[in-house]
Amino acid sequence: MLKIGDKIPNINVTTHNGESINLRDFKGKKIILFFYPRANTPGCTAQSCNLNDNYSRLKSEGYEVIGVSPDTLDKQNKFAGKFGFKYNLLADDSKELIKAFGVWGKKKFRGNEYEGVLRTTFIIDENGTIERVIDKVKTKEHAEQIIN
Repeated sequence: MLKIGDKIPNINVTTHNGESINLRDFKGKKIILFFYPRANTPGCTAQSCNLNDNYSRLKSEGYEVIGVSPDTLDKQNKFAGKFGFKYNLLADDSKELIKAFGVWGKKKFRGNEYEGVLRTTFIIDENGTIERVIDKVKTKEHAEQIIN
């Protein structure tokens, strides 16, 4: 997993609107980059909606908010539309960005072990350097975790 002080990778990814972006396009801006396992699941919905509900506050603190999951473009688009997210969701179905950040790994659920996205948030400074990593995400209070 990328850690504090690491530079973000130079990878193009598609937003839920079908536009290609690169995280390096945001040079000069602070980024909240949150990785979540799957659109429209209870935890991912709570986390995404919490950030959306606090979007104005996060923007006033100078942050761009970007969500990433391995969902398809169509699933991300429907998820964003259903909840009216004010920020971009990235459809990383190739898992290139997910693996570059090191958030793909072994998980356990109800006694079963499988591989998936490790729910993690990276706070990235204006120069594209990771300044904070949140790996114990509180889905319903995530904005508070970021700001405090």
